[in-house]
Amino acid sequence: MPLTIGPCGKLTQSGRGGRPLFGTLRNVHFVYILRCADGSLYTGYARDPRARMRLHNTGRGAKYTAGRRPVRLVYTESHDTLSAALKREYQIKQLPRMEKRALVRLTKRRRVK
Repeated sequence: MPLTIGPCGKLTQSGRGGRPLFGTLRNVHFVYILRCADGSLYTGYARDPRARMRLHNTGRGAKYTAGRRPVRLVYTESHDTLSAALKREYQIKQLPRMEKRALVRLTKRRRVK
């Protein structure tokens, strides 16, 4: 049965009435990069990057992405603390576009190997 992250960050399994399986996943924070339809990159923070991407694609994620849909999740990075994730988000936002693109490419190569 598929696993999902339910309300309050609880891992649940379909068919179990949404009851938590392992408690909460409160210590997982993500920095993500989206590629917009116009080719631009958007960096953000989320507890669930895929859900956040879906929100961006409805036009309610951020003003920047609302007019550049559809967006695609091209990079994620997990962190143990909110502080670490937000610091990394800031670092990535300060990078020139070419360095962000290199970060995305490097990650794709690692997954393929």
